[in-house]
Formats: sequence, C-alpha cells, structure tokens
Amino acid sequence: MTKASRSKTAVPRADEDGTRDRILNVALQEFSRHGLSGARIDTIAAESGLNKGMIYYHFGSKEDLYVAALEESYRRFRQVESEFHIDTLPPEPALRKLVGATFDFHSAHPEFIRMVMGENINHGEYIRKIPELRAINRSAITLLDRLCQRGIAEGVFRSIDTVDLHMTISALSFYNVSNRHTVSFIFDRHLDAPEVHAARREAVVDTVLRYVRAP
Repeated sequence: MTKASRSKTAVPRADEDGTRDRILNVALQEFSRHGLSGARIDTIAAESGLNKGMIYYHFGSKEDLYVAALEESYRRFRQVESEFHIDTLPPEPALRKLVGATFDFHSAHPEFIRMVMGENINHGEYIRKIPELRAINRSAITLLDRLCQRGIAEGVFRSIDTVDLHMTISALSFYNVSNRHTVSFIFDRHLDAPEVHAARREAVVDTVLRYVRAP
C-alpha cells in the first residue's frame, strides 16, 4: 500500500471482533516507548497477531494510527473519571477520592504519561488533529467544577479556578511517573515500591486538600 493510497484521516470502522481495539492496545505501548518516528508497524502487527494490511485497513497510515492511539489514551483516562461516582460523597472525601484515583491511574499507566510527554516534544502537532479532544477533556473540568461548587456552598472550600486545580492535581500525579527513574536513582527512593507509592499518594492528596480548604 502506497502513501498516496492511504487516507490522511483515519476512517472509523466497525470493530465487531475487537480487532481495532487490539491494534490500539499494542500501538499505545509501541508509540509510548518509541514515539511516532521510532515505532514500527511491523512490531505492532507482530504483537497484535495481525498483518500490516489489516492495520492500514483500520487506520489508514502510521500517522493516523498514532493520532488514534493518542486520542484513545485520553479517552481511557476520562473514562476512569466517569466511574468515580463522587457526587454522592461530601466535598472533602469526594476530592480525596478523585485525587487518589488520579494519582493511581498515572502510576498504573505510564504509557499515558509517555504519550503526553511525546506529544509535548512534538509541540502538540498531532493533538491538533483531534478536535474532539477538547470536549473529551472538558468532562474533567465539569466534574471538578461541580465538586468545588458544592464545597464552596458548604463553606469547606475556597473559591478557586478549577482548570488551575486540575493542572495541580495532574502535575503532582504526573511527576511521580515521569521522573520515576531519575528520582529513584538520585534519592535512592524507589517510587514504584508499594510503601513509597502509598506515602507519596497520601502526601499529594493532603497537599491538594490543604490547597482548596477555606481559611
């Protein structure tokens, strides 16, 4: 298949047998390890048990597959947030649950961190090809804003910019994975050890709660 015969934008196709998801699962790992330029369609085909023609059939090109994998990485994160069910909890326990779960997700999915880091190295070139991504990520701000408004109404939270709060939570959770190897070596503290993870998780949750509490 020549480059000219591939579509510039991947066309969504039916996935009744789970083939598309299987390709995306493998592609996420390959792109997160090697980036767009270093990833190999041959590797993705071999690890997914498919031929390259099937991959091009579903995604059109290597670049289209990368864009789809980037979008999927965000969708999975937002899907986890939709399952928190925090509206029934009081504001402080709800925020504690949200921050802790966000921290855990980052730790359990280093491929998400690497995809985001890679796209920032690309200066956001490919994320601009996913116009739906703003709407996908808007749900996180909507959830957080609803929670903060409840906290303000009950007098336990101060007024705060929810986008800024979202960035703070993300940054604290992100660092623990993005700098895992350097911090572990420099300070001889292995961040993926269960007891270290638990202590750091509690510190991050406590930091955010102190940040938003009303004086």
